[in-house]
Amino acid sequence: MENTILSKSQARKIILNAAGLARKAQFGKGIEAVYNVIDHLGFVQLDTNYVVERAHHHVMAARIPDYETAWLAELCEQGRVYEYFTSDAGYLPMHDFRFSLPVKKNFEAQGKTLSRPELNLMKQIMDRVEREGAVMVGDFEYDRLEASSGWWDWRPAKVALERLYLNGSLMISRTKAFQKVYDLPINMVPQETDLSTPSVEEYARFVIRRTLAALGIASVKEMAWRARRVKDNGLKKELEKMVQQGMVKVVTVEGLKGPFYMLPDQKVDVQLSNEVFILSPFDILNVFRHRLKDFFDFDYQIECFVPAPKRLYGYFSLPVLAGETFIARMDAKADRKQKILLVHNIHFEALDLGPAIIEKFVQALKAFVRFNGCRDIIFKRSNNETFMELIRKGFS
Repeated sequence: MENTILSKSQARKIILNAAGLARKAQFGKGIEAVYNVIDHLGFVQLDTNYVVERAHHHVMAARIPDYETAWLAELCEQGRVYEYFTSDAGYLPMHDFRFSLPVKKNFEAQGKTLSRPELNLMKQIMDRVEREGAVMVGDFEYDRLEASSGWWDWRPAKVALERLYLNGSLMISRTKAFQKVYDLPINMVPQETDLSTPSVEEYARFVIRRTLAALGIASVKEMAWRARRVKDNGLKKELEKMVQQGMVKVVTVEGLKGPFYMLPDQKVDVQLSNEVFILSPFDILNVFRHRLKDFFDFDYQIECFVPAPKRLYGYFSLPVLAGETFIARMDAKADRKQKILLVHNIHFEALDLGPAIIEKFVQALKAFVRFNGCRDIIFKRSNNETFMELIRKGFS
């Protein structure tokens, strides 16, 4: 069994190339680039946090210089992309639709035993959608009869709609205000789409290939995370077979405990453009915090889930990447009324950054201001006034 040995730097470059961050516009420009990103990564995580522009749009804007937020909805309307779960909620390419079926089956099988009123409500909703068309939660009367103790503090109609969405009876689209619209799959899935349920082996191999294509190098841990919604997914067994068959390569990364894996056709000699990217916490590069620490020596945590007194860097700090190195984290908020991007804190890592990198950071900041629909930027504090002085000059 062949074992490829890589330095940490080689591994970082492979990971960044797989994530689409080796250079700007790696997937092209325009709406087709949006589809290319989703098709390559297999999944782009969706998040509702709106402190700065939502995570799924942020992922696209970091990779596509001319990105417009309307393009995601347009791809959904065209039936090329849909919203559902892998490990989390996100956007997926429609040609992978059949691989969502085991997840839907698992949601249905593992749900709690439903009461007769709950089952009746779900049937009533399905009858209404079949008869009248797509619905929103606001189309139903306020139906909570007692103080909530339910799922996510939702009222019964919302819980029923979400159950029908998770088990595949309904699908969702979004309004411009990001509210969910529930409809029948027959109205949203193109007729030519393969609807056959994959075998356990097919599903496991799909997850392995998708994870390795998106991450470049991965351990079993990341593959298992992507398949975590499906019990008895057969992943480890199929991974062993794929290694034996030469469909997956075993990788050793110097200084790290493995094993790691990658696809045989993965490009190893990757060149980076050394651009600066301001990234979302939910970017594919950042969701596995242990990988950031192991491969990039970057100890990162999103602190919106941390009690305010314990936050070190800010509520929603964004990782800032330059080449293969994380240089800073930036806590920002878009004041959409005043059209000002408020940068509460830029915390730089202990690095010696040259003027060229700072200038690229300035350009990335200017693009980020525009992306958030702002006209101006205000900097409040930083741990490095020397760098901040250069940044402020870049905006003067």
